Amino acid sequence: MRAGKKVDLMQHWKKMIAPIVITVLAAAVFLLWLLAVALSPGLPLHIKIIAGLIPAALIGVAVFVLIERIREIRSGEEDDLGQY
Repeated sequence: MRAGKKVDLMQHWKKMIAPIVITVLAAAVFLLWLLAVALSPGLPLHIKIIAGLIPAALIGVAVFVLIERIREIRSGEEDDLGQY
C-alpha cells in the first residue's frame, strides 16, 4: 500500500466517525423509545404496534442514510452543494 493511499484512507475514516457515532446514538434513542412503548402497561396492542413501528422505521432510515453517506465519502463526493 502506498503512503498516499494510506493517508487517504485515514482521512476517509476521520470523516466517517461523526456520522457513525450520530447514527449509533440516534438508534439507541429510538431503541429506548421502542422498548418504552413495548413495555408500557395499559396500552392497547394496536397502539403499541403503531407506536413501535415509528422508531423501527426511523432506525431503518438512519442506517440507510449512514450507508449513503459512507458511499459518498469513499467516492469523493463529499461536497454535494458544489455541483449546483
